[in-house]
Amino acid sequence: MKKEQQMAKDILEKIGGKENVQQVAHCMTRLRLSLKDDSKVNLNELKRVDGVMGVVEDDTLQIVIGPGTVNKVAAEMSNETGLSIGEMADINEDNMSFEEKAVMKKAKLKEKNKTPFKLFLRSVGNIFIPLIPGLVASGLINGAANFAINGGADRTETWMQILLLLGSTVFAYLAILVGWNTAKEFGGTPVLGAIAGGILFNPLLADIVIYGEPLIVGRGGLFGVIFAAWLMTFVEKNVRKVMHSSVDILFTPLFTLLIVGFFALYAIVPVAGVLSDGIMTVLTSVLDVGGAVAGAILAGFFLPLVMLGLHHGLTPIHLELMNTVGATALLPILAMAGAGQVGATIAVFVKTKNQRLKNIIKGALPVGFLGIGEPLLYGVTLPLGRPFITACMGAAFGGAFQAVMQTAALGIGVSGISLIPLIAENKYVWYFVGLVVSYVFGFIFTYLFGFKEEMAEGI
Repeated sequence: MKKEQQMAKDILEKIGGKENVQQVAHCMTRLRLSLKDDSKVNLNELKRVDGVMGVVEDDTLQIVIGPGTVNKVAAEMSNETGLSIGEMADINEDNMSFEEKAVMKKAKLKEKNKTPFKLFLRSVGNIFIPLIPGLVASGLINGAANFAINGGADRTETWMQILLLLGSTVFAYLAILVGWNTAKEFGGTPVLGAIAGGILFNPLLADIVIYGEPLIVGRGGLFGVIFAAWLMTFVEKNVRKVMHSSVDILFTPLFTLLIVGFFALYAIVPVAGVLSDGIMTVLTSVLDVGGAVAGAILAGFFLPLVMLGLHHGLTPIHLELMNTVGATALLPILAMAGAGQVGATIAVFVKTKNQRLKNIIKGALPVGFLGIGEPLLYGVTLPLGRPFITACMGAAFGGAFQAVMQTAALGIGVSGISLIPLIAENKYVWYFVGLVVSYVFGFIFTYLFGFKEEMAEGI
């Protein structure tokens, strides 16, 4: 039996069997399961399944497996349960027992207790998570092309033009992709969301004069796209309520597009533009004025955001920084969180005698160097407790260094060593030095007072 098959079977056994699974999904590192009855999950045993690096309880059960393996395990889970990845199993409340109805009631109460801000960040994450593989691939191609150009390559050569084309395509049509995913996330027709994104970035905007001034292509950035696409969904649903089914296919999308299209140009573009400008001004001012202190705070408190799975909510901010100033100075700072964790993990590896913990570290550390920190987070530092804090402390020193050196990234989707080709203004060495700073301080803090052998008991 293949490793992934065994993992799927073991996971199903620990979560109450395949009958308890309502939906199977995954992201880059986590298997995400929606369950019918959370009380059937044996968390302690689930964490001990070979290959499982950590477990996060949220609106879905998130099992950290790691990149490259998670998609294979998700496929095996799909085979075992008969559910397509992303498909929701039917729930018939009429056939539920009293206990099952109690569980449903508890789940609904849990839904009510979610804060709007947390739900908003999760929705933003759901919009951008499917785009990350394309952003990573395109960013790395751009980075390689820039390396070559800096080394003297002729950008007019055919092979270089092809690389630049491949690396820039996702960013050229990013507004359309974001609009599509936004409409999909909020239950609307994806193509209408895509049109909303296309409207705000259409070159013909420059020929339209509103409020006495020509419109600016891309004004409001992805914040405007998200709002316009959400509004498309809202208007579409309400128009459909009053539209006769016989003409729904004709007039619901027509009226939706006309209403939102005009509103977008007269209201969303200027308002989202002010919002976008304000966020960019605040961020750049904080980094310029706060310097090392701002960098330390941002890097030091980023791991808790990753722990809650809310870090993808920052993606539009990175992209808007790239759109307005050409690069994101925020990403190299936040990347130090993963580097601090690498240093902390190395210290644990050096000190511990626990062979299972050493094996977990051996599997998670290589991808940690490459900027994928969740296996280390959920498999090592967070379960141990104190190393999570010392990793944040190490990250703070690296973040301070990056802020002082004013490094910035030309692309997103990667961090750690993988981010080096994307560093702007040829500051590759300074970015790498910042990584080393975080490695070293994460190691020192953890080695001196962040880990004791008794912490590894039960891992």
